[in-house]
Amino acid sequence: MRKFILLAGLLLCTGLAAPVLAKEAAPAAEDQALEARVHAIAEDLRCLVCQNQNLADSHAELAIDLKNEIREMFRKGMTEQQVTDFLVQRYGDFVLYRPPVKSNTWLLWIGPFLLLAGGLGVLFVKLRKRRQQVAAPLSVEERAAAERLLDSNGKEGA
Repeated sequence: MRKFILLAGLLLCTGLAAPVLAKEAAPAAEDQALEARVHAIAEDLRCLVCQNQNLADSHAELAIDLKNEIREMFRKGMTEQQVTDFLVQRYGDFVLYRPPVKSNTWLLWIGPFLLLAGGLGVLFVKLRKRRQQVAAPLSVEERAAAERLLDSNGKEGA
């Protein structure tokens, strides 16, 4: 009981302290058009920390830094392509969610189709083999054994 009261008190203190520890919301952007451009380009860039999120959705510190850097590059007058080229030069094609088709990315682009074709080929061969299999007729002894089993099951159930 004592542990329960201690645990309940600890949970209550943590629950009361949560609003104090919460961060304030980020201030609204001064330039909505700039933020829209940053968000648009950040959706096509991969977060280098999270890797399964784009830069726009990530809240990692590096993602926030990159978004700030993109914002600064746009303020300097750089275009989306120049910003993208800068980030690709710095981090490689990995930073792009849609990497360009190059000799080293062919497998990435064609691989899923090769896997699908291979899977369909295996399925086709398996189904064809199954269709060609013909059940062998029972021999006289096997038929008699099956009939005895069926008769014995019928007598036991009655």
